[in-house]
Order: sequence, then C-alpha cells, then structure tokens
Amino acid sequence: MAQTVVASSRSLLASELKVLFQRRRTWAMLLALAAIPVLIAVAVRLSSTVQPGRGPAFLDRITQNGLFVAFTAMLVSVPLFLPLTIGVVAGDTIAGEASLGTLRYLLVAPAGRVRLLLVKYAGALAFCVAAPVTVALAGTAIGALLFPIGPVTLLSGDVVQPPEAAVRLALIAGYLSVSLAGLSAIGLFLSTLTVVPVGAMAATVVVSVVSQVLDQLPQLEWLHPWLFSHYWLGFGDILRQPMLWDSFADNALLQAGYVAVFGALAYGRFVTKDVLS
Repeated sequence: MAQTVVASSRSLLASELKVLFQRRRTWAMLLALAAIPVLIAVAVRLSSTVQPGRGPAFLDRITQNGLFVAFTAMLVSVPLFLPLTIGVVAGDTIAGEASLGTLRYLLVAPAGRVRLLLVKYAGALAFCVAAPVTVALAGTAIGALLFPIGPVTLLSGDVVQPPEAAVRLALIAGYLSVSLAGLSAIGLFLSTLTVVPVGAMAATVVVSVVSQVLDQLPQLEWLHPWLFSHYWLGFGDILRQPMLWDSFADNALLQAGYVAVFGALAYGRFVTKDVLS
C-alpha cells in the first residue's frame, strides 16, 4: 500500500513538472529572466565607461571580469523580476486548475487533497530553483562571450579563481531559491482562496512589494526581521572569505516559518473547499 502511494505521488509530481515546464508561459518567463543579464552585458559593452559606485553593485567590474554579469543580474532580479515570476507560478497552482475545471477531476482521481497540495507546492519550488539558475547561467554565458574571464575579487578583498567563483555563484542561486520558498507558500495559500488565477498572481506580487516597502521604513525596524523579504539580499556574505553562513541560516529559518504557517493555512482552506459541485 505504501509503495503504491509513493509511486502515485511520484507520477503526480512528474506530471505536474512536465505540465509546468512545457507551458509557453513558463518558458517566456525564463527567457525574460535570461534577458536581464544579456541586456546588462550588452549595455556595458556598448558604453564607453561605467562610473564606480553608480548603478547596481558589481556593475563597474563587469568589463574586467565577465563573471560579474551574473552577480549583477542576480542582484537586479531580486526585488521585482524573480518575485513577479514566482507570483505567477504560485498563484496559478490551485486557482489555475479551478478556473479550467480540472481541479475536481484531479480530486476524484486517487490523488487526495493533501497530496495534490504538496505536489503543487513542489512544482512551485521547482520553478524557484529554475528561475535564479537561469539568471546565473545566462549571465555567465553572456559574460564569457563579451568580456574576459579571470580571478574574482570578493567583497572581503580576497581573490578566488573562476571555478571557486562559479561555486559561489551556484550557492547564491541556491540562496535565492530558498528565499523565494516563503513567497511561494503565500502564493499557494492565496491560490486556494479564489478560482481566478490572475487575482492570486497579482495578490502574491503585491504582497512581495509591500513586504519590501515595509522593510525600508526605519519606523518599522522591529518588524523587519519577520518580513519574508528581509534577507533576500543577504547573499553578499557568500562573496566573502571565509564565507559567512549566518544570513543563509537566518533566511532558511525565516522561510521555513512562512512555509509552515501559510502551508497550514492553505491546507486548512483547501481541505474544506467545495470544488466538486
């Protein structure tokens, strides 16, 4: 019996991932994310000089080392572009099925509401991984194409070779994936509240913007450590020697809390929701 449940869950997850990554909308969002480092690299390449201290961090280092295209692009993507795409995917998880009329058939099949909810969230998490990885890979590729690649000077002043810099870039992508887990859980919950996916998508993005705005208000400093976006830019510690893991741990703990709370809310809403009428 247990083996049957596991096999059914794997099949359901595989089907969810297949549907997600075969959608034109998903590929359009990934291509849009990949275009961010391309635009940055081309703009720097066509410009005469980049003034130090102006623009995003690392922008003035791109001409000396193409790997900084990826670092800059990931930094630029965090406030808006990554949350926007995550909001679209997470907001569509349940509401999208409900709007198409397929949710009732998924529940009539031996999937179960809890298992379906977990599979939908796992699909959203898969996109949380794919999105920053896409930015990192596109940034590395266009950076290597347009600029020289060499040793990378870290924020601490130490110099590391390109292979180690690539490992740190992968760690930053992992950091951002973890950072987006809480927002995905919020989107999943909002998706259970409506049958209009656009509404859930928009609400998820708005929540992301509001959290970041609140994080900038000094009057609400007491609230900042509790905001799911508070540690989104803490990956700078990965670019130090030795690497500091405090922000990574704090971020993971905070996101786990949001996943637990909003996962429970989504569960409470979804298991009592009438979708079969």
